Amino acid sequence: MAIDTVAPTPILLTRLRALQTLGVLCGFVAGAWLGGAEAPIKLAAASIPPTTVSLVMVIGVFLARWSLPALVRGTSSIRNDVQQAPHLIVWAVLAGAMWAVANTLTVYAIRDVGLSIAFPLWNVNSLLGIFWGFTLFNELRQAGFARWLGVLGGALAMFAGAALLASASSTQAPAGRATSGVMAALGAGFLWGTMYVPYRKAYLTGMNPLSFVTFFTVGELVTMVALALSYSGVTTIWHDLAQSRPVLFWLMLGGLIWVIGDLFQQYATKYVGISRGVPLSNTNQLWGLVWGILVFGELQGTTHHLYAQVVGGSVAMALGAMAIAFSSATGEEHLHWQGAAERETQRYGLDAAYVHASMQGTEPGRDPIRRTWIDWLFIAGTTAIFVVLGLGARLPAMHINLAWATLVSIVMLALFLVCGIALWRTTRFS
Repeated sequence: MAIDTVAPTPILLTRLRALQTLGVLCGFVAGAWLGGAEAPIKLAAASIPPTTVSLVMVIGVFLARWSLPALVRGTSSIRNDVQQAPHLIVWAVLAGAMWAVANTLTVYAIRDVGLSIAFPLWNVNSLLGIFWGFTLFNELRQAGFARWLGVLGGALAMFAGAALLASASSTQAPAGRATSGVMAALGAGFLWGTMYVPYRKAYLTGMNPLSFVTFFTVGELVTMVALALSYSGVTTIWHDLAQSRPVLFWLMLGGLIWVIGDLFQQYATKYVGISRGVPLSNTNQLWGLVWGILVFGELQGTTHHLYAQVVGGSVAMALGAMAIAFSSATGEEHLHWQGAAERETQRYGLDAAYVHASMQGTEPGRDPIRRTWIDWLFIAGTTAIFVVLGLGARLPAMHINLAWATLVSIVMLALFLVCGIALWRTTRFS
């Protein structure tokens, strides 16, 4: 059965369902890896100022965001995407700048209120994702009462969970830091929620996620360097790095893990939209809860009432996100997505066939993947940096349950393999 209105070449419903199923899977895997990315940061955040933590992590992110696309598709494919939609470079850099500020705020939030509380608070970005998706990109148009009920009911559940966790934070946080930690987490959520606007513009107009993130990370790095220099200065940053060499590997690793999660999140945003993709990836709150409580022993020695608040708030937010995510787009709603894509096509003078093919998870006339010496230079250089830092890495003197850490890491790797294979089979990473 084909959709025969709005779009000049309709997307078959069978293909649409396959892409949406893939998008849902990518969202869940993104949640696992985005949640796991904060665990290495936890290992180093106590010994380095937050701005330096974020700077080192962003350096790791920068290396990974260029190396992974070079490994998967080759940098020549990035050039082809830029030729088709050059305006998206500006949007990608802007999104990266917002991410850098938000990421710095998360370091403060983790320091002040802990992983298990900070995660759900900054995940209010789901609410902004729903708002921007509906307002700017025609998501949820003609979605039907049941899907609207799922979205609005999920939003209310997320509000309730966030309020419960904010209340619990005043008990768990160090004296005088509860308010600052909550504000930092909410500020990060606001920036991340708005950051998804450039994401959606990119994927409605055809740019491949692996191409988008390479320019995205330019905005990340430039903004983070500016923040670090203005806040600390060159001398202080150099001193912090020299004194903290044994934990630099963990920060760089956090950046690498974050990039993997974010790539899956990019594909989720592309195929199920920001109103569903953002809440799905925000299941990272549950992974944050697992890492915080099982691996790092957060909340140990506290009252049963506090445990009930944290777990209950997290579950409420997760259920709300699930309700939103599984209110999947109907054929009628997807017609409005295609209408938004046509609007973007006309605004920027894009190739309509290129845009429509991208919405189907294909790339017309794409050349076979070819990797040049530049690609292998990126890959080899990044690998060498991680190996050198890893040889000098040390675990800090803090409680870490290595058995739980190993088990959770194995589960994350399994999810990575399952979703990676599904992406290749369904879209060839398009």
